[in-house]
Amino acid sequence: MNERVLILGGTSDLATAIAHQLASKGYDIILGGRKVDELKKTSSDISIRHKVECESEYFDANDTDSHEVFFDKFDGAFPENLFVVFGYLGDQALAEENTLEAQKIMCRNYTGAVSIINSYVTKRNQEKIKTVVGVSSVAGDRGRMSNYIYGSAKAGFTAYLSGLRNKLFHEGIHVMTVRPGFMDTKMTEGLDLPKPITASPEAAAKKIIKGWSKKKNDIYVLPIWGLIMLVIRNIPEFIFKRLKL
Repeated sequence: MNERVLILGGTSDLATAIAHQLASKGYDIILGGRKVDELKKTSSDISIRHKVECESEYFDANDTDSHEVFFDKFDGAFPENLFVVFGYLGDQALAEENTLEAQKIMCRNYTGAVSIINSYVTKRNQEKIKTVVGVSSVAGDRGRMSNYIYGSAKAGFTAYLSGLRNKLFHEGIHVMTVRPGFMDTKMTEGLDLPKPITASPEAAAKKIIKGWSKKKNDIYVLPIWGLIMLVIRNIPEFIFKRLKL
């Protein structure tokens, strides 16, 4: 049996690109998400194109009550690797006034992600686990007025992954944090993104898989984002609060 990779958020552009590239390297794939029909079509395409096993499973990041038993269905064919790719940019202005929108942003980007990863790593005493990869965001590097609810959730997720990496390193389990920066995906459709610092899903997937294979701890998909965020993080607060970012 080939090594198995579970990708949650399986209908996103990035998840699909990661799935195709890993399948081309001989990994069996499991795609998890809410859009079951779309997942089945993508899974079938991957299986036929790359001649590997590719399954689909219903998964809802918001339904944290279901996360504890989600992995029970993999008895005998447990995925050694987990990629958590789902997220939700949301509407900052709406979230400031609408509690449901704020909760949706926080759950998709932090609560739901932490919940399912916790459920996964609790299985490590019974199952072989090699990797946890979490897609966070440069928005979590410093809070900005334009997206501080989304950014705060991603900041929490980045901190969680850092702590988890510290813990699981001693057990030989690799945890990698990914900060993509701008990406040209369905989630950012309609936004005027600067092309020089915007990655395609295929290019981002390639960088993520390369970092994963080299057991990197924390990567920016485009290295320039590391420099950009270094500058932003080091702007003194008395100046930063006056900027309209």
